[in-house]
Amino acid sequence: MTNNETNPEWDSVPSENVVLIGKKPVMNYVTACITFFNSGGEQVVIKARGRAICRAVDTVELLRRAFIKNLDIKRIDIDTEELFKEGQQSNVSTIEITVSKADLEPKQE
Repeated sequence: MTNNETNPEWDSVPSENVVLIGKKPVMNYVTACITFFNSGGEQVVIKARGRAICRAVDTVELLRRAFIKNLDIKRIDIDTEELFKEGQQSNVSTIEITVSKADLEPKQE
């Protein structure tokens, strides 16, 4: 996939609720997720690829265990992208984790 192409599955979520994981410290991404939730966001999508996948998982686990006790992991998608660079093909793993705040009150029927 080149820079000009987009993954159609990733386009289904509004871009304002997406945290792209890179090389920064994990707490930066945790803070970004908390900011989305505090500003009224119902769910946040955390995306990473390659070596940043472990940082994405750390972000979700830190959110769930330390900051937002009622965090619900809605969906985890994994995929492989084929990148072409200087005539060489390489496969890069990707992950997309969708999280939301779970309801604390049980639903009344």
